[in-house]
Amino acid sequence: MIVVAGSLNIDTVLEVEALPRPGETVTARATSHVPGGKGGNQAVAASRLGSDVEFIGAVGTDSFGDALIASLADEGIGVDHVLRTAGSSGSAFVMVDRMGENAIVVSPGANHQVVLDDASLGLIAEASVVLLQLEIPVSVVLEAALAATGTIVLNAAPATRLPEGLVEAVDVLVVNREELSSLAGGHSPAAARNLGVKTVIVTLGAEGAQVITPGDLATFRAPKVSVEDTTGAGDAFCGALVAGLDRGLDIYGSAAEAVVAGALATTGLGARTAMPTLPRLTRAMGDYL
Repeated sequence: MIVVAGSLNIDTVLEVEALPRPGETVTARATSHVPGGKGGNQAVAASRLGSDVEFIGAVGTDSFGDALIASLADEGIGVDHVLRTAGSSGSAFVMVDRMGENAIVVSPGANHQVVLDDASLGLIAEASVVLLQLEIPVSVVLEAALAATGTIVLNAAPATRLPEGLVEAVDVLVVNREELSSLAGGHSPAAARNLGVKTVIVTLGAEGAQVITPGDLATFRAPKVSVEDTTGAGDAFCGALVAGLDRGLDIYGSAAEAVVAGALATTGLGARTAMPTLPRLTRAMGDYL
């Protein structure tokens, strides 16, 4: 079982010709409202690949909260530990240009009200893999990491100062180049190793990803796909990574599947639209390998 403790947002997606420069106003070609949030997206990615997934998070008392919980339940994800808190659910505003690049502004809402009770802590302790991100309070992320007995995967995004003890508790740290530089003061393999985590995975966008351990460096290229929207590619990567670990793959086999899943996720508009099922990923892996 995988437990994901993280954020849930309603994403307002604006399709634009080009992302606005500072002070510039642009007109959107189309607007849509879709469920998102790093935690929710990653949970969906793992569930679509056949994993048993439970979610810990919070939504507001608005109608968006109902939609966010339903979006997880419809994917077969356990929602008994999603809290309802007074106020607004989390939201994000995503601009996507004609090349598939994006710019995102997030309003945390209920995500900043996530707390862990005895039941959710017990669930975390039972999980084979616990997946965490940084769109909920970092103190809660640390509490979850310390309660876990299985493999702990932290997607350290968005970049922020980490409390003492969190990095030391993590088994696998997933970051992009900028997040690695923020944490380690550089983005070289040596900088990653200096963090003291057994395994650091650096996502490289269209270039793929690197798996860095104390004694090894492995690079996984990304397959070529027709990109429509890069939103959610990193979340698909993280979800596929933990799904692979949950199925018993080693870190290298899991990372290979994660790179392919991340690429496939860019072929549709919206964070979750093109996240692959296990049969689709298996077919794509046949072409990749």
